[in-house]
Amino acid sequence: MSETTEAASSGIASDAPQDAQGLTGRWYGLIRSLPTGVVWFLVVLWSIPSLGLFINSWRTRDAQISTGWWKTRPDELTVDNYDQIFSARNSIWDSLANSFAIALPATVIPIAFAAFAAYGFAWIDFKGRKGLFIATVSLLAIPLQVALIPLLQLYVGGAKYTLPLLDKTITLIPDLDLAGNTTAVWLTHTGFAMPFAIFLLHNYISSLPKDLFEAARIDGANHFTIFWRLVLPLSVPVLAAFGIFQFLWTWNDYLIANTMVGSNPSSHPTTILIANLAGDFGRNEHILPAAAFVQAFIPLVVFFALQRFFVRGMLAGSVKG
Repeated sequence: MSETTEAASSGIASDAPQDAQGLTGRWYGLIRSLPTGVVWFLVVLWSIPSLGLFINSWRTRDAQISTGWWKTRPDELTVDNYDQIFSARNSIWDSLANSFAIALPATVIPIAFAAFAAYGFAWIDFKGRKGLFIATVSLLAIPLQVALIPLLQLYVGGAKYTLPLLDKTITLIPDLDLAGNTTAVWLTHTGFAMPFAIFLLHNYISSLPKDLFEAARIDGANHFTIFWRLVLPLSVPVLAAFGIFQFLWTWNDYLIANTMVGSNPSSHPTTILIANLAGDFGRNEHILPAAAFVQAFIPLVVFFALQRFFVRGMLAGSVKG
């Protein structure tokens, strides 16, 4: 029996790409060719803004206005900036909780749905598979900015369609009344994350050895068993890579959050809170570095703690070996 016939009889797609040498692999090769000293210089250079933000967060307002952070003196250091942002008036705790309420669902849900879709596109042979995959990836080209207001109107008023001949209105999507709710933010992030998640996971899952799937089918495993017992354990690096990428994106987002919950102060994430901390005429601008560093501390911890997964996942399916 030929290879094509065997794949068709097992229900596994036979044209999944193997060992694709993509653009990511070429960039990775270019970076590896750089001298170690140059790489460390770039690392230090990119770390300077974070260092300056951290030092400024401990300086008084007069010191921030008069001199640069690299001229900091011991007598200019104070904890008043952090006392103000953690005070009852400008408490950042509620906004941090709102940020978690947005970032966690907007990270977990796309991974869950995209993993199933990526496996289907990669290894299940069904009619229209290629066209549907191309259409899904093409959604990456939709500008986020032009869709925010229609989405907000959809969350508030729902979607209805009036049949011209019958003069009857059909409710396609009910009024969810999500305006000013963090649910509207993570739903929007989830929708816009799905195309990239499917594309990234598909590139990895489709590069898995075909022999593994054929052996599993011979042992009597169905598609769900193969996905749950075989694909998911092997896809941990790329799942973690997308999870880190999506968490950083949703945690640091301002535009979507401001559009969806800007009118409800109780639902503001940290990005909106920080933008509002300066006050009228910027009289409180000296506490912005402290608030910004608190907001940036969590994604920094997440990135460095899971850095090895991020690198492995982004390179998975792009380089040989």
